Amino acid sequence: MPDNPISRQSFATFAEWREFVLRFNLRHAIPPIVSAKFERAQKLLLLTWADFDLIRASELVALTALETAVRDRYGGGEIERRRRIVAEKAKKKKREVFKKEREWADKTTFADLLKYMVEHDGLTEAQVPMNRRCGPNSKVIGLLTGGDKPTDPRPTLVQIRNNLMHGAPFDDPRAGLLELVRDLIDYAYRDWNLHAVP
Repeated sequence: MPDNPISRQSFATFAEWREFVLRFNLRHAIPPIVSAKFERAQKLLLLTWADFDLIRASELVALTALETAVRDRYGGGEIERRRRIVAEKAKKKKREVFKKEREWADKTTFADLLKYMVEHDGLTEAQVPMNRRCGPNSKVIGLLTGGDKPTDPRPTLVQIRNNLMHGAPFDDPRAGLLELVRDLIDYAYRDWNLHAVP
């Protein structure tokens, strides 16, 4: 809720719930492969009115939409960045790039791409609409970048996704997850031209 990211909102009717969920529509032109997944997550969230257990499926599909988006927007850039790193390292040592280095450069993870969004595409706390709406106590960058400090948020988005996929499908749902995913997808495509030639 505005100025209180940990407050809870209740709904007396399905119409109120539907109106609330539909507020989280994507705001930018997004490729259909991403927007269809996001809309599926939204539909599943709507259906939690009838069966709350569907919220976990909604969260997993939302995170799948986010992973698809960051792979599309940042995958090539991260691979190129890594290839430059290994090429420079090999050049300094006057040798060829090792097979392991090539494999590392060409294999990016969801975690790598979320970090890329922050470290190379400039995402800040101030640019996340959810933070502006919920106030200064709402922090999300740590959910993308991870970190080893005890103060770093846990679980990260990658950990939430992994838990949903591999063994903790019935732990507590994450308030605001769909809204955050929407904000991150919108950020990734903020300057994407629907009619651009690839």
